[in-house]
Amino acid sequence: MKRRQFLLASGAAVAVLAISTAFRHMGAVAEAEEEVFEVTKTDAEWRATLSEPQFAVLRQEDTERPGTSPLLDEKRKGTFHCAGCDLAVYPSETKYESGTGWPSFWDSLPDAIGTKQDNSLFMTRVECHCRRCGGHFGHIFDDGPQPTGKRHCLNGLALTFKPATA
Repeated sequence: MKRRQFLLASGAAVAVLAISTAFRHMGAVAEAEEEVFEVTKTDAEWRATLSEPQFAVLRQEDTERPGTSPLLDEKRKGTFHCAGCDLAVYPSETKYESGTGWPSFWDSLPDAIGTKQDNSLFMTRVECHCRRCGGHFGHIFDDGPQPTGKRHCLNGLALTFKPATA
Protein backbone atom coordinates (compact mmCIF):
# COMPACT_ATOMS: atom_id res chain seq x y z
CA MET A 1 0.00 0.00 0.00
CA LYS A 2 2.86 2.41 0.62
CA ARG A 3 3.92 2.26 -3.02
CA ARG A 4 0.36 2.99 -4.18
CA GLN A 5 0.10 5.95 -1.80
CA PHE A 6 3.45 7.29 -2.99
CA LEU A 7 2.42 7.03 -6.65
CA LEU A 8 -0.93 8.71 -5.98
CA ALA A 9 0.68 11.52 -4.00
CA SER A 10 3.35 12.03 -6.68
CA GLY A 11 0.72 12.13 -9.41
CA ALA A 12 -1.34 14.65 -7.47
CA ALA A 13 1.71 16.87 -6.89
CA VAL A 14 2.57 16.82 -10.60
CA ALA A 15 -1.03 17.67 -11.50
CA VAL A 16 -1.13 20.59 -9.05
CA LEU A 17 2.19 21.91 -10.39
CA ALA A 18 0.98 21.62 -14.00
CA ILE A 19 -2.30 23.38 -13.23
CA SER A 20 -0.63 26.21 -11.28
CA THR A 21 1.93 26.71 -14.07
CA ALA A 22 -0.86 26.84 -16.65
CA PHE A 23 -2.81 29.42 -14.61
CA ARG A 24 0.33 31.55 -14.10
CA HIS A 25 1.03 31.43 -17.84
CA MET A 26 -2.57 32.32 -18.69
CA GLY A 27 -2.38 35.26 -16.27
CA ALA A 28 0.88 36.48 -17.80
CA VAL A 29 -0.57 36.22 -21.31
CA ALA A 30 -3.72 38.08 -20.27
CA GLU A 31 -1.62 40.76 -18.53
CA ALA A 32 0.58 41.20 -21.60
CA GLU A 33 -2.46 41.38 -23.87
CA GLU A 34 -4.08 44.07 -21.71
CA GLU A 35 -1.07 46.38 -21.70
CA VAL A 36 -1.26 48.82 -24.62
CA PHE A 37 1.69 50.94 -25.69
CA GLU A 38 1.85 54.18 -27.67
CA VAL A 39 4.29 52.67 -30.17
CA THR A 40 3.20 49.33 -31.55
CA LYS A 41 4.61 47.40 -34.49
CA THR A 42 4.36 43.90 -35.89
CA ASP A 43 7.30 41.55 -35.37
CA ALA A 44 8.23 42.11 -39.03
CA GLU A 45 8.28 45.88 -38.51
CA TRP A 46 10.42 45.54 -35.37
CA ARG A 47 12.82 43.20 -37.18
CA ALA A 48 13.18 45.77 -39.97
CA THR A 49 14.38 48.44 -37.51
CA LEU A 50 16.30 46.37 -34.92
CA SER A 51 19.29 44.05 -35.19
CA GLU A 52 18.58 40.38 -34.39
CA PRO A 53 20.21 40.66 -30.94
CA GLN A 54 18.24 43.86 -30.20
CA PHE A 55 15.01 42.17 -31.31
CA ALA A 56 15.76 39.19 -29.03
CA VAL A 57 16.30 41.47 -26.02
CA LEU A 58 13.65 44.15 -26.60
CA ARG A 59 10.83 42.03 -28.02
CA GLN A 60 11.54 38.51 -26.65
CA GLU A 61 12.98 39.45 -23.22
CA ASP A 62 16.33 37.80 -23.93
CA THR A 63 19.48 38.78 -21.98
CA GLU A 64 22.80 39.78 -23.50
CA ARG A 65 25.97 38.15 -22.20
CA PRO A 66 27.53 40.09 -19.30
CA GLY A 67 30.47 42.30 -20.17
CA THR A 68 29.61 42.56 -23.87
CA SER A 69 27.85 45.93 -24.06
CA PRO A 70 29.85 48.95 -25.25
CA LEU A 71 27.54 51.04 -23.04
CA LEU A 72 29.02 49.34 -19.98
CA ASP A 73 32.01 51.68 -20.15
CA GLU A 74 30.09 54.78 -21.32
CA LYS A 75 31.00 57.59 -18.92
CA ARG A 76 30.11 60.76 -20.84
CA LYS A 77 27.31 63.09 -19.81
CA GLY A 78 24.15 62.50 -21.77
CA THR A 79 21.00 60.42 -21.93
CA PHE A 80 20.31 56.77 -22.61
CA HIS A 81 17.35 56.14 -24.93
CA CYS A 82 15.19 53.14 -25.76
CA ALA A 83 16.71 51.44 -28.82
CA GLY A 84 13.19 50.57 -29.99
CA CYS A 85 11.40 53.93 -29.97
CA ASP A 86 14.08 56.48 -28.98
CA LEU A 87 12.35 57.55 -25.74
CA ALA A 88 14.80 59.14 -23.29
CA VAL A 89 14.85 56.74 -20.32
CA TYR A 90 18.00 57.07 -18.16
CA PRO A 91 20.19 60.10 -17.41
CA SER A 92 23.94 59.47 -17.32
CA GLU A 93 24.07 60.96 -13.81
CA THR A 94 22.30 57.87 -12.42
CA LYS A 95 24.63 55.33 -14.09
CA TYR A 96 27.16 53.56 -11.87
CA GLU A 97 29.52 50.57 -11.95
CA SER A 98 27.73 47.68 -10.26
CA GLY A 99 30.31 45.01 -11.10
CA THR A 100 27.60 42.80 -12.64
CA GLY A 101 28.69 43.12 -16.28
CA TRP A 102 25.57 45.02 -17.36
CA PRO A 103 24.94 48.79 -17.48
CA SER A 104 23.39 49.74 -14.14
CA PHE A 105 21.47 52.80 -13.00
CA TRP A 106 20.01 53.81 -9.64
CA ASP A 107 17.03 55.65 -11.20
CA SER A 108 15.27 56.36 -14.49
CA LEU A 109 13.83 59.55 -15.90
CA PRO A 110 10.27 60.35 -14.70
CA ASP A 111 7.54 58.46 -16.57
CA ALA A 112 10.09 56.64 -18.74
CA ILE A 113 9.78 53.00 -17.68
CA GLY A 114 7.10 50.52 -16.79
CA THR A 115 7.48 47.50 -14.53
CA LYS A 116 5.86 44.12 -14.06
CA GLN A 117 6.44 41.04 -11.97
CA ASP A 118 8.66 38.42 -13.63
CA ASN A 119 8.40 34.89 -12.24
CA SER A 120 10.90 33.24 -14.59
CA LEU A 121 14.06 31.35 -13.57
CA PHE A 122 12.42 30.03 -10.39
CA MET A 123 12.37 33.46 -8.72
CA THR A 124 10.30 36.63 -8.56
CA ARG A 125 11.92 39.76 -9.99
CA VAL A 126 10.80 43.18 -11.16
CA GLU A 127 11.12 43.48 -14.94
CA CYS A 128 11.46 46.97 -16.40
CA HIS A 129 10.52 48.03 -19.89
CA CYS A 130 10.00 51.13 -22.02
CA ARG A 131 6.69 52.70 -21.06
CA ARG A 132 6.15 53.86 -24.68
CA CYS A 133 6.90 50.72 -26.76
CA GLY A 134 7.10 47.98 -24.14
CA GLY A 135 10.67 47.04 -25.07
CA HIS A 136 12.36 44.91 -22.40
CA PHE A 137 15.28 46.64 -20.68
CA GLY A 138 16.18 44.32 -17.80
CA HIS A 139 15.35 44.01 -14.10
CA ILE A 140 15.33 46.15 -10.97
CA PHE A 141 16.89 44.89 -7.74
CA ASP A 142 17.02 46.27 -4.20
CA ASP A 143 20.82 46.22 -3.86
CA GLY A 144 21.74 49.54 -5.48
CA PRO A 145 23.30 52.70 -4.10
CA GLN A 146 21.55 55.58 -2.39
CA PRO A 147 19.51 57.67 -2.78
CA THR A 148 17.12 55.00 -4.17
CA GLY A 149 18.78 51.74 -3.11
CA LYS A 150 17.75 50.32 -6.50
CA ARG A 151 19.84 48.71 -9.23
CA HIS A 152 18.32 48.90 -12.69
CA CYS A 153 20.36 46.11 -14.30
CA LEU A 154 19.89 46.67 -18.04
CA ASN A 155 20.77 45.14 -21.37
CA GLY A 156 22.94 47.59 -23.30
CA LEU A 157 21.37 46.27 -26.53
CA ALA A 158 18.07 47.78 -25.38
CA LEU A 159 19.58 51.27 -25.18
CA THR A 160 21.30 53.90 -27.27
CA PHE A 161 23.36 56.77 -25.88
CA LYS A 162 23.14 60.42 -26.88
CA PRO A 163 25.90 62.63 -25.48
CA ALA A 164 24.97 65.97 -23.98
CA THR A 165 25.54 68.95 -26.22
CA ALA A 166 27.79 71.69 -24.89
